[in-house]
Amino acid sequence: MKVICTSPSFAKYDAAPIDALEQQGFELITLPADAPLSALEPHLAETVAMIVAFTDVNEALLAKAPQLKIVCKHGVGVDNINLDATRARGIYVTNVPDANKHAVADFAFALILNSARQITQAAIETRAGNWPRIFATDVYGKTLGIIGLGNIGKQVALRAKGFNMRVIAFDFYPDEKFAAEHGIEFVSLDQLTESSDFITLHKPLTDKTQNLFDAARIKRMKKSAFLINASRGGIVNEQDLYQALLDNVIAGAAADVFEQEPLAEHPLLTLSNFIPTSHIAGYTDGAISAIGERCVAQIVQCIKQGERPTNVMNGLD
Repeated sequence: MKVICTSPSFAKYDAAPIDALEQQGFELITLPADAPLSALEPHLAETVAMIVAFTDVNEALLAKAPQLKIVCKHGVGVDNINLDATRARGIYVTNVPDANKHAVADFAFALILNSARQITQAAIETRAGNWPRIFATDVYGKTLGIIGLGNIGKQVALRAKGFNMRVIAFDFYPDEKFAAEHGIEFVSLDQLTESSDFITLHKPLTDKTQNLFDAARIKRMKKSAFLINASRGGIVNEQDLYQALLDNVIAGAAADVFEQEPLAEHPLLTLSNFIPTSHIAGYTDGAISAIGERCVAQIVQCIKQGERPTNVMNGLD
């Protein structure tokens, strides 16, 4: 029973997930994150499970994997997996929705602080031999707008409370109980856009969120506001964001995610009021270890115990 893994961070800090698979009689096949279908194909006929990061799990791949029972996303977003095709074939698609929530929330808030205080810009100029006097923006006491008050968004909200921030939120499925307990106000998307000093995105990429922040929406933000995206590329229209930052429509932005990854060249990278990072928000030792363990647990649930996995994302019963 083969398990193909194309996530480069699987078991990076702790071999326990690999040991657990082997103890259950699985053979782990580790391939690069960008491995083409031709590299996967020699193993697919005997593969019962996959652990993937960004591998395109499409019809062509599924057609060559007759024994495949479960595809585990080594993380949260499953937009690289064809949910309709897997459901039609009776293949579970799972993710790990909360194992890295603290890591991503820490990172998102770090981007908020970095954007406001221009830490990256100060570091670049200081390293270059300058001694910049950068007059920046407060975070304490400002208004934070959170789009997507789920596992990660909630953790960002709790961190914001330590900075005495007013927290407002927009969500298609609002958790009113959590909001009431923590003094968070749900508002319309337009109101959040217009009222926030900082906007942070924590939604998956779907038809509803594709290009959610385009030129028209960015223009509704405060001129002094910052936009933070540590969720998925494609939620922000990158060309529109570039033009808005170039024209000082908003004060700045930061992104850990892009439409095309890895990113080699992009107009956004030329701007001093934009902070790019390389999709690393969830990469901490604790988060990576927990994600690997939960992926393995769901494979064991499905293959060895014949049970429905814990976090099924494609609606398969």
